Amino acid sequence: MTDAVRSVSPSTEPLAPGALNSPARVLTASLVGTTIEFFDFYVYATAAVLVFPTLFFPNSDPMTAMLASFATFSIAFFARPMGAVVFGHFGDRIGRKATLVAALLTMGVSTVVIGLLPTYAQIGVYAPLLLALCRFGQGFGLGGEWGGAVLLATENAPEGKRNWYAMFPQLGAPVGLFLSSGIFWLLLHVVSKDDLLAWGWRVPFLASTLLIAIGLWVRFSISETPAFRKAMEAHERVEVPVAEIFGKYKRSLFLGTFVALVTFVLFYIGTAWLLSYNIKVLQMPFLDALEIQIMSAVVFGIFIPLTAKIGDKIGRRKALIGITIAIAAFSFLLPVLLTSGEVGVAVFAAGSMALMGMTYALIGAALSAPFPTNVRYTGASLTFNFAGIVGASLAPYIATWLQATYGMAYVGYYLGLAAAITLVCIVASRKGEV
Repeated sequence: MTDAVRSVSPSTEPLAPGALNSPARVLTASLVGTTIEFFDFYVYATAAVLVFPTLFFPNSDPMTAMLASFATFSIAFFARPMGAVVFGHFGDRIGRKATLVAALLTMGVSTVVIGLLPTYAQIGVYAPLLLALCRFGQGFGLGGEWGGAVLLATENAPEGKRNWYAMFPQLGAPVGLFLSSGIFWLLLHVVSKDDLLAWGWRVPFLASTLLIAIGLWVRFSISETPAFRKAMEAHERVEVPVAEIFGKYKRSLFLGTFVALVTFVLFYIGTAWLLSYNIKVLQMPFLDALEIQIMSAVVFGIFIPLTAKIGDKIGRRKALIGITIAIAAFSFLLPVLLTSGEVGVAVFAAGSMALMGMTYALIGAALSAPFPTNVRYTGASLTFNFAGIVGASLAPYIATWLQATYGMAYVGYYLGLAAAITLVCIVASRKGEV
């Protein structure tokens, strides 16, 4: 036991058998929570393409307004590591359950406030500044959500089913994407484009209030994970988890960040950037562009459980190597498919999200694997969110700029480079690091 480890509170009583979380309760709580968090996150991404350039950056030309909107989109990714440190600290010190509730509230309140914001026409430059502040709050909350949800699942997983259990919080991403795209799709069927810009865009953000209530009810129904209870009973909690991570687990943190790099680049090219490309460059109707995104969310969700089973059978590291090579190969098809009309775009959307489902199914278990229980919340959260900075924060911005400046082939090179870096880091990892 290190000097940083000490007994910090009275011993917790052992879990009574009836207090154990059932598999259904664990998996429901991890899935529902991440679904709500990712719904909130992706509602912003969709609005950043459909309405924010007009409402919050109206004095710019269309391309500059889109880039400015994507710049506010990226703020959340820089906030996420801060949320990972804060929520990870309390998640490793006081428990997974209470911390997950706090993360959900932080994310949810930030999302609802976005739906209440005045626009540029009403308060001028303060509107985008307030939007950026709320986006920071979204990122801060999500920074603490993901790691806790994955640990809620994996720390309750029976032997041999770690990848399968870790898959459930990952399913929150495609379900959240489906719901966020779907609600805008429904809005466009009942309101005009002018009404969407006038008031309709607020509905998805305000609807998050109901989802928050559901999420809190589910989260309060669970008890603490057995692994964390054992750590408390053994007085193994660490005084400053983030210091322990940077002191002892720098290699795992670095490798994990870049192991997840291509996962983030692929996702945000296949969603936020593709949506903007379809609408702004191909001049595709809003509804058609959203239908492609809804279809791709379904494909994304299908491939997560399929791959989780394979990961448990052949090994996570071997599966991730094969999937990363497949993404690298797919990057060469990107410019061909995206310059082949709507059919090519739909094939690209489905292909990118199939590959995304494969890599995302395993990344949760991979990023939490190197860290012991007493710093796992902090370690897994930091790794995931650092990957978000390097892989996702500027991906829509970079892809938009590359396509406009150098052509579509360079967007493919960008994805291929990310896959190559990830592959090197997976191969460089030791047993237990991925």
